[in-house]
Amino acid sequence: MSNSTGLTSKLTSADGINYVNIGLMLLSLVAAYILPFELFLFSYAVLGPLHYLTEISWLEKKNYFVKSKKDIWVFIVLVTLITIGLFDAKSKINLFVGSFIFSGFVCAIIILYVEKLALKIALVLLTLILSTNFKVNDSPNFTLLFAIWLPTIIHVYFFTGAFILYGALKSRSTSGILSFIIFIACALIFFLFAPDNFGIPVTEYGKKAYSFFRIVNTSIYNTLGFGNLRIDDAALYFDSKAVAIMRFIAFAYTYHYLNWFSKTTVIKWNQISKSRMMVIAILWVISVILYLFSYTIGFYALFLLSMLHVFLEFPLNHHTFIGIGKEIRQIVKR
Repeated sequence: MSNSTGLTSKLTSADGINYVNIGLMLLSLVAAYILPFELFLFSYAVLGPLHYLTEISWLEKKNYFVKSKKDIWVFIVLVTLITIGLFDAKSKINLFVGSFIFSGFVCAIIILYVEKLALKIALVLLTLILSTNFKVNDSPNFTLLFAIWLPTIIHVYFFTGAFILYGALKSRSTSGILSFIIFIACALIFFLFAPDNFGIPVTEYGKKAYSFFRIVNTSIYNTLGFGNLRIDDAALYFDSKAVAIMRFIAFAYTYHYLNWFSKTTVIKWNQISKSRMMVIAILWVISVILYLFSYTIGFYALFLLSMLHVFLEFPLNHHTFIGIGKEIRQIVKR
């Protein structure tokens, strides 16, 4: 019994959690090499909904890291507009997705630091007006950064990396810094070692189900100068560089979710009432069933929840970057 208790204590310590996460990184890396497309689809459909539900619940307990819970109305409005556009391809709302996500990101800073309600509302409205009327959505780079990458790869990889780095700096943890270095190395490995005909080829079902996400792959492929890959190009599924990008995406999403679930003793997101836990469990089971019935139905049904958790995390993202800056300044001063 004492040996079991001692092992549990080590695994739940700060260093223990860091080493567990290193193991989860390596596990995600290996799985991404072997089965990149299906790994992503599994993680997004099974781990994703549980992550959205539990993180939103935790953020609510933390007051969403803003001064007033009422301030999140702006996120709800913006996400609702984006979701409406998703269900109507001809809607003019779709012309402003980049502006809406950019506005949410900026508004998170406003509601963090501005206390006067009138000024807060004025700044939020000004952000929305400027971002929707100065034709920034006509800029491919603006659309790429905010409409495509921010709610996807930036959210799951770069913000996750920021959380790891902040935790390591704050605790002055050697194991934390090591986990951050390995996290960076895992992403690089996919591009430094990109063998042809390695792993299990994507299935026809995988190709069809992945159609919602191809824009992320092709945009990264083209931005890195690998070529000019279209979203309907079959090379996306077998070109070595395209598959390397898919492995990176699968790794980023899978570890993003596993990292969250591993932090129960740190941020204690699981310490909620039994009734709330039951509601989360029921909603999660329903979500997985929807994806099993039809990946298309699951994607559309869970889109609002998925996007909402991205927006609600923006204040925490800003807190994290501010915290990293403070920790670095303290280290430099010593």
